[in-house]
Amino acid sequence: MSEKIVPVKRMTVTMRIIHWTNVFCIIIAVITGLYIANPYYQALISEPAAYKFVMAYNRFFHFIAALLLDIVSIVIAYLYFRSNFERYAYKLIPNRQNINEFKEVFLNLITLNRRKNFDSSHADSFNVVWFTVLHLMLVLMLFTGFQLYVAGLGSGLSSIGSWWPWLLHITTDWTLWVFGGLAGVRLVHHFTMYLILAWVMFHIYYQIWRTIFWKEGDIAIVFGGYKFKRVKE
Repeated sequence: MSEKIVPVKRMTVTMRIIHWTNVFCIIIAVITGLYIANPYYQALISEPAAYKFVMAYNRFFHFIAALLLDIVSIVIAYLYFRSNFERYAYKLIPNRQNINEFKEVFLNLITLNRRKNFDSSHADSFNVVWFTVLHLMLVLMLFTGFQLYVAGLGSGLSSIGSWWPWLLHITTDWTLWVFGGLAGVRLVHHFTMYLILAWVMFHIYYQIWRTIFWKEGDIAIVFGGYKFKRVKE
């Protein structure tokens, strides 16, 4: 019995744009966030200090990157339930099929592909849960980050009016109670960043792992949208 390799569409153009937006925004947010927490580089000393706004630029780019991540997370949450391509929300339902698939994908990983009792041509429950964890962490970063931001607006005013600080207090002050004050909010915000970095490292490793062991071109999905499936004839 012979085999043929057929392409399988795994990501639309919109999904790939979302993926790379997440990639670049996380990189920018991490670099600028680390500087905001502890300035680790200085501006060139050849120019007058009055013309240097290094912290201001870092805060600006951090805010923009974080805002884009939040917007993308909202779009992803919508697509989880309303996508015309693939609705990942169905993979999060704890029914027998999804639980069994999650278990089989996990066993496939820890046994180095010696056991593969699932269809790897579509999104599996393990990967969907793993991506959902990322977006939940980004939501946590949203609330804690805005709380840290509004804490700096001690006057209760902003360049766009008093309604903005008021809205942020209404939506994020609960983090002060949950995490034990502003210091706790800052700690959670920073610690979650390291969890996201750990998530990214495993994600990159796992996609390379799948490409090597499954031989289905998984790593090409985020570039061209397709992977490959072996079909017996």
